[in-house]
Amino acid sequence: MTRHMRFVFGDQLTRSLSALRDIDPAQDIVVMIEAADEALNVPHHKQKIALVLSAMRHFARALEARGVAVDYIRLDDPANTQSFAGEVARAVARHRPERIIATHPGEWRVLQDMQAWEKSLGLPVEIRPDHRFICDLPRFRAWAKGRKQYRMEFFYREMRRATGLLMEGDEPAGGAWNYDAENRAALPKGVTPPAPPRFAPDEITRDVMALVAARFGAHFGSGEGFAWPVTARDAEAALAAFIRDRLPQFGDYQDAMKSGEDFLFHALLSPYMNIGLLDPREVCEAALQAFEDEALRIS
Repeated sequence: MTRHMRFVFGDQLTRSLSALRDIDPAQDIVVMIEAADEALNVPHHKQKIALVLSAMRHFARALEARGVAVDYIRLDDPANTQSFAGEVARAVARHRPERIIATHPGEWRVLQDMQAWEKSLGLPVEIRPDHRFICDLPRFRAWAKGRKQYRMEFFYREMRRATGLLMEGDEPAGGAWNYDAENRAALPKGVTPPAPPRFAPDEITRDVMALVAARFGAHFGSGEGFAWPVTARDAEAALAAFIRDRLPQFGDYQDAMKSGEDFLFHALLSPYMNIGLLDPREVCEAALQAFEDEALRIS
């Protein structure tokens, strides 16, 4: 009998995830579900679907390499009910766990679904906080309480003070909280931004791309040219490339546009933070280290 069934969503691909804390490979099992409902809830670009599914499959393989048992339900499994609720119920029937352990999801819709599991499944469901956010929900609620406006500028300053990032005592490093007025330069003629790194799809990703083309062909966008990182290791390489090649000029040209240039000096890191391949603190600390090494200035 399985002691704990630990549930990992497709945007929680982080080894330090609270749901995986204290896991016992001898008694516990991790359940990961590819569900068509999540891709159809709102329209998604084909490459986004491929990114999430490929990253999930790579993450499951990495867990298995550490000796963790993973019950992975693929999208093309004929028995797949294509919903979290349906697949969790089937997994409970297979494994007979004493308890389900999960991490707080990023969507209110999914949280409402999870809050019904305990009653419908007849066993305890423990939903742990998601510690990957620099500002957790209780802290944000405390900051937001009583405010008439939720302005990002004021929240940003509060987080700078709380973390000490780019601070000199109680004051912002460089003497100003932001430099937006100086960050509106047009891209000069003759300046060619460095190309972001590309990561060739491996066999797992190619299989996923074929699946997405077959199942989600009506979705917008094209899967051609897919070159996104799908592992933490490659996401960290993408972060290093941004810090080295594009961050030094990002501030100057963050609002610039140029025909034929899709990315300019932008980071392209948010997809990896959104699904857990990069930790936001890791990104902040990499930028701060470059600043302390005088490889870039505040802008």
